[in-house]
Amino acid sequence: MLRYMLLAPLVFSVITISVTFVTADEFAKQWHQFRGPTGNGVAIDANPPIKWSPEDAKWKVKIPGLGVSTPIVWDDKIILLTAIKTDRVGEGVEADAAAAAESAPREAGQQQQREARQRQDRRPGEGQRQERQRGPDRRDAEAPMNYYEFTVICIDRTSGDTLWSTKVHEAVPHSSVHKTNTFASGSPTTDGKHIWASFNSYGLYCLDMEGNVKWERQLGKMQTRGNFGEGASPALYKDTLVLNWDHEGDSFIEAMDAMTGETKWRKDRDEATSWSTPLIVEYNDQIQVVTNGARRVRSYDLSTGDTIWECGGQTGNPIPTPMTFEDVAVCMTGFRTQAAMAIPLNSQGDVTGTDQVVWSRDDIGAYVPTGVLYKGSIYTTKLTSAVLVVIDAKTGETIVDQSRLNGIQSLYASLVAANDHIYVTGRDGTTLVLKHGDELDIVATNELDEPVDATPAIVGNQIFIRSHDHLYCFENTEE
Repeated sequence: MLRYMLLAPLVFSVITISVTFVTADEFAKQWHQFRGPTGNGVAIDANPPIKWSPEDAKWKVKIPGLGVSTPIVWDDKIILLTAIKTDRVGEGVEADAAAAAESAPREAGQQQQREARQRQDRRPGEGQRQERQRGPDRRDAEAPMNYYEFTVICIDRTSGDTLWSTKVHEAVPHSSVHKTNTFASGSPTTDGKHIWASFNSYGLYCLDMEGNVKWERQLGKMQTRGNFGEGASPALYKDTLVLNWDHEGDSFIEAMDAMTGETKWRKDRDEATSWSTPLIVEYNDQIQVVTNGARRVRSYDLSTGDTIWECGGQTGNPIPTPMTFEDVAVCMTGFRTQAAMAIPLNSQGDVTGTDQVVWSRDDIGAYVPTGVLYKGSIYTTKLTSAVLVVIDAKTGETIVDQSRLNGIQSLYASLVAANDHIYVTGRDGTTLVLKHGDELDIVATNELDEPVDATPAIVGNQIFIRSHDHLYCFENTEE
């Protein structure tokens, strides 16, 4: 029997905090993590608005700094992350920037060698999904010179007032990021008593609901592909926090005590940079941590860190988070080429190219956004374009073939769903609302006129949309 478990991932300082477990029914009322209470992007028993305009907002609040982390919601509190650029310039950063520029060609060559080895190491059945040689990096031209304040913000859900703002760290970032990324792209998670916020290279922090830091860990500096930046979020199961650390250095995944930050286990990963958040799921009394990767989709035993099963065949630059339906895990990637597959949760060992894989396709798969799995159907987009495909999660068969979503051009925000509707938010801030069914039915086009890359959050009769500059609350006031 499958039951969705509610997720959540050296300088090391700790304040001991008590352990409290929240019931599944309580989690179901919240949006406590990047992909909502089920991990599939669905708000349970919610009834958000279908149509709105900027003038309809219940409230709108400006968010300092930059970040594309999803706002999470617990009762009357909204938590989000941001990185605020200060006017203070770091000492010696000019020399550091020059050294980084000098080493860039060498690092690019090493990256090409790693990719060549990965192509040679691909196993049978994976060749059709090899990615094409990448073009020039689209990294920012200049390395950061200024200090950034890495900040956790709490906003009152009723009024939009800022309840507290906690600066957890201050540093000059050691590398630039992709022009569409930020230094606060991973989303926090909460159990209603504590908040876990990862800024990756700039620290992992546990706070209480009043904004007091209880413990922190500094896990090192990530070296991301092409200086694209970081973005994976931590995942939570009861008293265990999981963080995936895939980059161009020594990659690993670690499970730690959520109350202290102490390591429970750490496993090396033969992976390059990824931005995918782990999914934790209970199946047949075993807790699995399912991770997406360029080389392998892997499932780890949460209690030991041992690999339960693995499957090759994805593309490079994995960003979408795994989803689960009944007894299968569904993983997709879409960097230049596409891949999608459903793997049984009762698998054992390496199932690459075997008939244990329930279905696989190389004609669907999003690059940045994660699709939404709603009532047995997977709604996903093609690469980052506004082309929708709907498939049956169990069989992989097409329900709605590739269809242009008129009104938006491209999207980074992941899809979300509630009350028989699917919400698709484009990078220009326009949200299309689709009626759940076996044909494309756009029932509303809602324009915000502000760029949006963060995934919306839905709780009760409200939807929260974070633009580049503001957080909006739209509310369904109809009975």
